[in-house]
Order: sequence, then C-alpha cells, then structure tokens
Amino acid sequence: MAGSSDHAVPAQDGRSFRKEVPRGSHGDWTPSPTRPDPVDLIEGQNEDRLSSMVPVRRVRMAESPFTFYRGAARIMAHDLSQTPSTALEVQLCGDAHLSNFGTFASPERDLLFDLNDFDETLPGPWEWDAKRLAASFVIAAKDLGFDEDDGRELAEDSVRSYREVMQKFAGRAWLETWYSRFSLDDLADRAQQENVKKKRRKQLEKFLRGAKKKDHLRAARKLVEHENGRLRLRSDPPLLVPLRNMPVVVDNEQIEKAIYESFAGYRRSLSDEVGHLLDRYQVVDLALKVVGVGSVGTRCFVALLVGRGQEDILLLQVKEAGTSVLEEHLMPSRYSLSGQRVVEGQRLMQAASDIFLGWSEGTYTGSHYYWRQLKDWKASISFADADGEGMGRYARVCGWTLARAHAVSGDPAAIASYLGSSTNFELALGEFAVRYARQNELDYEAFVTEIRDGRLEAAELE
Repeated sequence: MAGSSDHAVPAQDGRSFRKEVPRGSHGDWTPSPTRPDPVDLIEGQNEDRLSSMVPVRRVRMAESPFTFYRGAARIMAHDLSQTPSTALEVQLCGDAHLSNFGTFASPERDLLFDLNDFDETLPGPWEWDAKRLAASFVIAAKDLGFDEDDGRELAEDSVRSYREVMQKFAGRAWLETWYSRFSLDDLADRAQQENVKKKRRKQLEKFLRGAKKKDHLRAARKLVEHENGRLRLRSDPPLLVPLRNMPVVVDNEQIEKAIYESFAGYRRSLSDEVGHLLDRYQVVDLALKVVGVGSVGTRCFVALLVGRGQEDILLLQVKEAGTSVLEEHLMPSRYSLSGQRVVEGQRLMQAASDIFLGWSEGTYTGSHYYWRQLKDWKASISFADADGEGMGRYARVCGWTLARAHAVSGDPAAIASYLGSSTNFELALGEFAVRYARQNELDYEAFVTEIRDGRLEAAELE
C-alpha cells in the first residue's frame, strides 16, 4: 500500500528525480501516436453496465466538454500513463477533478471539505492526480465563459497551492499531518481574512447552512413515501426505480435475495460498534438509483432502513465497484474485492470518513459493492455564477486538500524536494492543462458526432 515503509523515499531523492524528469517536462504533452480511439474507450466501459442506463450516461456526458471530462477518466488514465513520472507513489484518487471535491459530515458532526469520490482510487504516481485536477480547471473555466488564460491561471493556482502545502507537510510530524483537515469554518475564516466581498461571504454562509440541511431526513422527504402505514421508496424512473417496479423480465426476487446476502457481508466489514448500531435497523425497501455522470449504468441501489419507528430512518447507498481504470496501466489493487479497494483508499485519503462506509460482494452477479450513507451533509459547490476570484480561492483549497491526501499516504518530503520553491512545476502543469483541455474538446466533439449521427443512442431524461 502507498505509504508503507518499503515504498518510502528519502527526502534527498526527490531532487535527484529532476535530472531524469525535469519539472518543465510535465508541460510538454501531445497525444501519443498509438492513442486509442477515445469513443471506443468510453463505450468499452458500457459492456458490463445496465444496458437500459447506457443512453442516460451518454446524454449526461454529451452535455458539455466538462461533463464529458467527468466521465472520461479511462481516457485520461491512458494519456497519463504516457507522461513523465517521478515514480514517487501515493494513494491516488484516480479522478481528482474539481467536482469530486465537496462537503460532508465527520463522525464528530463537523462540516469538512475533502475529496469525495474514490471509485478509481489506487496507489500510483502523485503527478496523475495533480494533472487531472489542473486540467479540470481549464475545462470548467471555459464552460463558465472564462478564456483560456484564465483557465491556465486557475490550474496554476491549484498546483501552486499543492506545492506550498506539501512543503509545509514535509516538515510536520506524521501525526500532525494525519490529524490535519479543512473544515468549512476554516473556509469562512479564510474568506474573512482575505477580505472577500460581502456578497460572496453571504453566499458562502448560505452554502454552509444549506450543506448542513442535506442530511438523511431531507433525503427521506424526497425519496420516501408512506403507503398503507408502511414506508417505501418513491418511484421516479429512470432515476429511481424500486425493485417492485423493475421489469418482469428481471428476476427481482433473486436480486433482492442477493442484496440481502450482500448486506450481511457489508455488516462484517464494519467495526463492531458501528455494526451494533446497524443491527438496530431493518432493511424495508430497495431501489435502483442513477448516480453521477461516469458511474451511470453501474448497479447502484438505495436501501431504506427503519429503526425505532417511522421517524428513525437510515438511507444507505449501495454502489457497484469495478476495477479502477488505473489498473490498466498500474499494478493491480492488493484487494481482491473492488469495494474494499474503494473503501480502504477513501479511509486513507480522507481526513474523516462516514462511519457506515463498508464493502461487500454480490452473490447474484459476482459484482463488488461499497456502502455508505446516502446523504450526510454531502454537497458540492456550485460554479454557476462564480467569478475569477472565487474560482481562484476554490482552486487553492482543492490544491490544499489534494496535498493533504497525498501527504498521509506518500512521502511529502520527497515530493516537496522534487517540487522545490520555484514556479517551474505549476507553470508546466498550466501548459499541460491547456493542451489537455484542447484535446478533451476534440474527444468530446468526436463523441457528440457519434450521437448526432445516430451511431450511439442517447436518451433524454424527461
């Protein structure tokens, strides 16, 4: 695992990598002559997915170059495998774009900001996450109407923050690094210190209040209904389909039995005290749920559990976990169950994780799953009316967060000594991000053309 003693690299070795992999070389990116067809890579992922959901995935990816990028982690994994690498290993998020950061509740009920998607997590070169994050800012900036230079500056902001924070972690005790976290109170304090405009501070305060309302009770009001004195999940096809409403061609009883068996395996993955808490609840309904962009078509469920009466509700998300797209280019995971790969990676990278986070194996399809609470103050920051100043602050916070995640799993001193105190690396990644954003747009156009010409079916949501 990343961070174990046999993978640690002495700090002085970080500088030695500059000869073999100059920091400026990270900006010199062009597509490989043997680069696979990007549409083929995307469509290849659909083979094991629910066929009825594949058109939904396509239409979500076709919304914009940025939504395409969100679903194109497999394409970028191939491209990153062709880029310079220092071979300094960390636990990678694997999909560290700017929308995979957000808020959630810690077990102590603090509102934290951190990475929140680990479907692709795997040990690997730290540069891969930094590059995916940087490119996402250039692509998102254009989506918001900013020009390319603005996007480049945001990419550089995220990497500069990463470099500066990694320098700080390099000199800290391991326990101090481990306990570090970025709370939303920190974000509010930073906004105050930086003399952020009053309007923006009020927007931030409104977001913080709203995030804390996104709990299981609010989710229950949207997803749960009463019928004949019993609670059940609402039907909202194709986004939420209770098993009772699944097509008759599907063996619903067998699926339901398999999920209950999977639940028993999930229970064993939890600590004793959390398992004791979970035992006080009973599963009363299940539904298939569409989530995200790139994940659409995977087998994802919502489980409704009831404890002491109908006001005592627990909603769990059950999400299928396949092999990471990074495993096509890096060493396979040490975990035989992909759900455990996701959970262990998340626990290592996040400052705190959901107490109900666990994994299981499905007996019906042989699929692997991970479980967590459906809503627990989980929220993503909206960029709809963001200005350059606000996006710059967000880029720096994301850089801080990614550096912290890498520092707890890798060797921050080695990475910091490679990065040094100059701007060489962030300028190189700014150039990389611009070049990659241009290629992403070409890939997006090729994908949309396949849909427009009728070669790929994309179903609009009602």
